[in-house]
Amino acid sequence: MKYTNTKRLWQIAAVFALILVFLPAMAQEKQSAEKNAALVNGVAISMEQYTKELNIQLDRVSQQGQQVSDDQMATLKDNILDSLIEREILYQQSQKAGIKITDQTVDDQLATIKKRFPNETEYKNALSKMNLSEDEVKLQIKRGLSIRDLIDQQITSKIVITDEESKAYYDKNPQFFKQPAQIKASHILIKVDAKADEAKKTEARKKIEAVQQKLKDGGDFAALAKEYSEGPSSTKGGDLGYFRRGQMVPPFEEAALALKPNEVSEVVETRFGYHLIKVFDSKPEETLAYADVKDKIMQRMKQEKIEKEAVQYVDKLKKDAKLEKFI
Repeated sequence: MKYTNTKRLWQIAAVFALILVFLPAMAQEKQSAEKNAALVNGVAISMEQYTKELNIQLDRVSQQGQQVSDDQMATLKDNILDSLIEREILYQQSQKAGIKITDQTVDDQLATIKKRFPNETEYKNALSKMNLSEDEVKLQIKRGLSIRDLIDQQITSKIVITDEESKAYYDKNPQFFKQPAQIKASHILIKVDAKADEAKKTEARKKIEAVQQKLKDGGDFAALAKEYSEGPSSTKGGDLGYFRRGQMVPPFEEAALALKPNEVSEVVETRFGYHLIKVFDSKPEETLAYADVKDKIMQRMKQEKIEKEAVQYVDKLKKDAKLEKFI
């Protein structure tokens, strides 16, 4: 389904995903302007907070092997400051609404975060790299959950997608629900590197031809795959499940798609080695039935409405807030 990717939705998205759990946005009491990036109703967003978050974002970009141009840097800085301001406004509103998050809820969320790391050392290293203490993380969890509950209370709980709306979307966008042709196949693989010398290739070829002969003599494909295949699917009798065009390497794919159910290919060479392929089933291209995608459509439409209404909600809060930017 289509997704509207605007600057504002990008900023608000962090609220719903609770990405801000690890992003420093702890507001402080009013300080001198020289130390602040902004003031939100008299509450400071410090230059230290702003710089921390900027560095975190730049580090993420660097880890992806990318660089930020001067134009992109200006946009990134604007987005970060706006995001910090909006999150502070939402948190302040959550407190006005009387939303309270218990320490136990915070501890449970922290435990879930820690499970994303292989061990405690990796978790602490991550905090150190981002220059965060665990107390700061807990505070961010508490603020993030407060904002989430505010959005649930003010927006999410009030949005309903009707059957008529979701069916209308389905009817107007059939291209999103087409299921391409698929086949269900298994294979037997004898590995040999594409750069191997002729002697090694000949040896591998003899192995696969020996298995091929066993198949011709009436051998069971799955049993032979378990016994001889050197691929990861060997434990499942060579079963690769259903796949469509574009998911396998070209030589394998072309050979498999040319087979009818219960047919076995000749020896097929790919960069992984030599294969024997058996097709068990084929499914033609089809359009998924509305009943099969209804829940996903309704979920996606609701999320889009939440994001759009959240933008409007934040805009209203900003309009009524006293904001001062110093950068």
